[in-house]
Amino acid sequence: MRRFGTNGIREIVGSPLSPEYATAFASAVSAVFPVGAPIAVGWDGRTSSPGLVHVVVGTLLLRGHRVIELGLLPTPAIQYSVPRTGSQLGVIVTASHNPPEFNGFKCVAADGLEIPRTVEERIESAMEAPRAPSATYDRLGSSIRDDGGVDRYLAGILQRIDAARVARRKLRLVLDCANGASVVTSPALLHRLGARVASLNGHIDGTFPGRPSEPTEANLSDLLRTVPSVGAELGIAHDGDADRAAFVDARGRFVPGEKILTLLARDRVARAGSGIVVTPVTGSRAVEEAIAPFGGKVMYTRVGSPSVTHAMQESGAVFGGEENGGLIFPEHQLARDGAMTAAALLDLLAREERPLDQLVEGLPRYSMVKLKVDCPISVRDQVLERLTAELRAEWPEIVTLDGVKAIGPDAWILVRPSGTEPLIRIFAEARDAAEAQRLAEDGRRRVEAAAASAWS
Repeated sequence: MRRFGTNGIREIVGSPLSPEYATAFASAVSAVFPVGAPIAVGWDGRTSSPGLVHVVVGTLLLRGHRVIELGLLPTPAIQYSVPRTGSQLGVIVTASHNPPEFNGFKCVAADGLEIPRTVEERIESAMEAPRAPSATYDRLGSSIRDDGGVDRYLAGILQRIDAARVARRKLRLVLDCANGASVVTSPALLHRLGARVASLNGHIDGTFPGRPSEPTEANLSDLLRTVPSVGAELGIAHDGDADRAAFVDARGRFVPGEKILTLLARDRVARAGSGIVVTPVTGSRAVEEAIAPFGGKVMYTRVGSPSVTHAMQESGAVFGGEENGGLIFPEHQLARDGAMTAAALLDLLAREERPLDQLVEGLPRYSMVKLKVDCPISVRDQVLERLTAELRAEWPEIVTLDGVKAIGPDAWILVRPSGTEPLIRIFAEARDAAEAQRLAEDGRRRVEAAAASAWS
C-alpha cells in the first residue's frame, strides 16, 4: 500500500491518522534503520503535532533508538539541523500547507535531503508487516533536547547573503506567518536584516484562524490590503511549515510564484556565469527564456521537492524550485526553504536598488493559471488515460513525465493527479492571460467529463 505522496505522508487526523497509525509508522522506521541510530524529530504547530510526536518519540525509544528532539521549527530548519546534529534520519511531523485537519510525516536522510522512493517503500512494507517486540529494559533508547535549531538555521541563511547591505536599506515589510512554524524564525531573520516589520497571523495556532495555510493569492487578501496601506515595500507570506514563500509588491499585487522562480533563477545563473536550473513539469517556460542568455539550461522533473532536490544533487544545479514558492538554494541546503527565499529576494532588491514590480517587468511575459478538480483516487487513472488520448490527438508534443503535459509553440497545459489529496490539478500557461485561462477551463471541463464517464 502506497502511503507516501509527493512530499511525505499526509492524512486526516483521527482516521486514518490515529495513534495506532503513528505507532506503525514509527515502528516501521525503527525496523528500517539500525537500532541505536540517532534520529532527529521536529514538528510544526498543528494541534495534533504534540500528540503524534509523543507517540513517535516513545515508540522509537522503546525500539532502542537515540532521539534528538529539535522542537517546533519550520521544515527547512529541521532539514538544516539533521546533518548538523549527526542524525541518521530526520522525522518531521507536518502536513505543510494542508488544512488543519491533516497531519503527517516527512522523512529526511542524514544529508538533509528527502529520503528516496526506495526507502519510502521499505518503510511502507514494514508498516504492513508484524511489529517487532520492544527492546528489553537495558537496551532502551535515550532522548536529548536540541535547542539550537533557530540560531543554527538563521546563521546559515545570513552567511549566504550580504546581510549588511540589506540592513542598510531598512526595508519596510509586512510578514504573514499563517499562524505556522515560521513564527519562530522569520520575524527574527527580518529583524537581523534591519527590516521594519508589520506582522499578520504572527502567533502559533494550529487551527489557522487567520487564513488557510497555503499562501495563494485567494488566501492572502489581508496581506494584499495591508502592504500598501502601511506603505510597505514588500509583503512576505509563508505556508504552515514555511518551506514556501509568496510575495506581494508595494502596490498590493500578488506576484505569482513562477515569476519569483524566474527572477531568482536568472539572478543565480547570471552570477554563476552558466548553470542548470531544475524545476518540475509545472515550471514556467519563462525560466528557459530568462536564463538562456547567461548560458543557463532547464532540467524538468516530476512534481515534488524530492524529485527536484535529487536531480539538483545529481546534476550540480545552481538553482531549483517549484512555481508554488518552494525554492531551493543548493549552496545553503538542498531543500525548499521559505526563509532563505525571502532573504535571497531581499538581497536582490538591495543589490538592484529597484522595487520588485520593476524587476518583474523585465521578465519574459507569460501567464499561468492553476485549477483543481475533486477526483476520487479510484478513477483518476482512467481520467488521465482519457485525457492523454484526447490531448495527444490535438497537440504537437506530449510529455508524460508526470501526468500529461501538452505543449505548443507558445502555450502548454498539464493535467496531473495530486500526490497529497484526492484532486486532479490543472496548469496552463500562455503568453496571453486570456488564452491561459481558456486552456485551464478547457482542461477542467475535460477532467470533469472524464471523471463522470468513469463513474457511469
